Amino acid sequence: MQILTTVAELRAWRAQAGHVAFVPTMGNLHSGHIALCHEARSRATQKAGKVIASIFVNPIQFGPNEDLSKYPRTFDADCEKLQAAGVDAVFHPGVEELYPYGPQHYFVEPPELQNRLCGEFRPGHFRGVATVVTKLFNLVQPDVAIFGKKDYQQLKVIEGMVRDLNMPVEIVGIDTERADDGLALSSRNGYLTDAERAEAPQLRRTLEGIRSAVQQGERDYASLCERACAELDARGWKTDYIRITNRMDLQAATVDDRALVVLAASQLGRARLIDNLEIDA
Repeated sequence: MQILTTVAELRAWRAQAGHVAFVPTMGNLHSGHIALCHEARSRATQKAGKVIASIFVNPIQFGPNEDLSKYPRTFDADCEKLQAAGVDAVFHPGVEELYPYGPQHYFVEPPELQNRLCGEFRPGHFRGVATVVTKLFNLVQPDVAIFGKKDYQQLKVIEGMVRDLNMPVEIVGIDTERADDGLALSSRNGYLTDAERAEAPQLRRTLEGIRSAVQQGERDYASLCERACAELDARGWKTDYIRITNRMDLQAATVDDRALVVLAASQLGRARLIDNLEIDA
């Protein structure tokens, strides 16, 4: 497996790679990331192509009071996992390599969706995500890129960006990988204490309760989500939101919508956990 740290090295690799499947990450990899790599490997093999992953902790998607400096960085262990998963190359640039001119002046500005749900609590986050993904797509020039559905809003932002800007990249969303007790795998799960880790699966159980209520005919979505937030907070969580939206553009669900998703973000100790569950009403 090749490790590429400069744009020049990446472009030289890309020139001879043929069909390319791409998995962008911020590192500190877990089995959810590796599932994305396996999907990429499967798709690349069908085209006699290559798989590349990126490891880059993107500073412009972090807010001023967020965990950029403390975000876990485990590059050597990540490379071992990627190589075992059949990844051909890793792009691991420094900040100065990806942002060589200092502060970023040109951004990819997502639509109003960036200001709702997680965007309401993390201003500028999705602008930073869209911008760095565009830069990576321009450099890697992948034929297909694989993302996880755990970051559901991020996936929708990227799908819309690729569609509206006519980027020649197929975007594939993969179901969330979970621990045996249902907790969505996340690099930030490492922030949880033992007691918090035991409590953390409650977020998934809360979403499952909402899905059951909707499937049994509940249509007062706002009240259903408010009750769920109150129940979580009574257990010691600090909930940013729980909302039911349609799956297409994450607008608030109406009683006529049938393809729904319930999304949640809540703080438990130092860890901000997000999760979602698709619902067929």
